Amino acid sequence: MKDPRDIIKRPVITERSTDMMSEKKYTFDVDVKANKTEVKDAIEQIFGVTVDKVNIMNYKGKFKRMGRHSGYTSRRRKAIVKLTAESKEIEFFEV
Repeated sequence: MKDPRDIIKRPVITERSTDMMSEKKYTFDVDVKANKTEVKDAIEQIFGVTVDKVNIMNYKGKFKRMGRHSGYTSRRRKAIVKLTAESKEIEFFEV
């Protein structure tokens, strides 16, 4: 079993993701090899909330060039986690 902090890399903080937080949907960068159940269990362990649904998206690496050298950036995986209605919210920014 993997450590939950190895599965969840970081939260994705963009304008769109902060708008979705009002609907109790949170976006995270996750490990490329993690599946939906591993992401769900990791979020529940780290933040102490109950997860209703997990959607996962894969992003391919982009082709980049630096002079005559070329290659691809690293691929990544993004998960959108929806919490249940009675669950508490996740606080990213402490006031």
